Amino acid sequence: MKISKKVVYDEHKTLTMKGLSIKISLKITKENTMKKTILILVIGIPLLFIISLFSQEFTYVGAGKCKICHKTEKQGRQFPLWEEKKHSKSFAALSSPEAPAKAKEMGVENPVESPDCLKCHAPLFEKAPEFKEEGVTCEVCHGPGSAYKKLKIMKSREESVKNGLTVYDTPEEKKEWCLTCHENAHGQSFDFEASWEKIKHPVPEKQ
Repeated sequence: MKISKKVVYDEHKTLTMKGLSIKISLKITKENTMKKTILILVIGIPLLFIISLFSQEFTYVGAGKCKICHKTEKQGRQFPLWEEKKHSKSFAALSSPEAPAKAKEMGVENPVESPDCLKCHAPLFEKAPEFKEEGVTCEVCHGPGSAYKKLKIMKSREESVKNGLTVYDTPEEKKEWCLTCHENAHGQSFDFEASWEKIKHPVPEKQ
């Protein structure tokens, strides 16, 4: 016996997310539960995947997670190099004996709590306050690592970038980012080339 089809739902919509437009045409016929279920699954599962992909929010994980892989000679001792430099101590500098005088010059009473100081000495103080004491930590420059910290993703530069990693392909891009804090900071000039030599941390080339 042939089952007659009766349309009970017919709708056309356009879903827009971050510049991506997806046209959806959904038509459900009143046949049987199994067919309607299959139709919903066929349309719904890919749609949910697309929504989750474009609405993903990356979060900060802290330098301790970076250390797991980036402490070895093979990786250029990137974590130890950061730990030895002033960037890792930038928040602590706000409690140094010299800090009150510098803060006074800026009209700041308490540098440890002042947003004017924290924005460069502890850039994650609002986005991830639990990592405020790490100062200018890895993720300040390289982006929140919740997704790209996975080894299978980190092995691919392209996949890492898709998952939140910030990379700088030219010296000009690096300098531009550094100047967001170092341009005339406390009245001091900034020599990018000399400063970069002190903090650079490349992965050694494979022999």
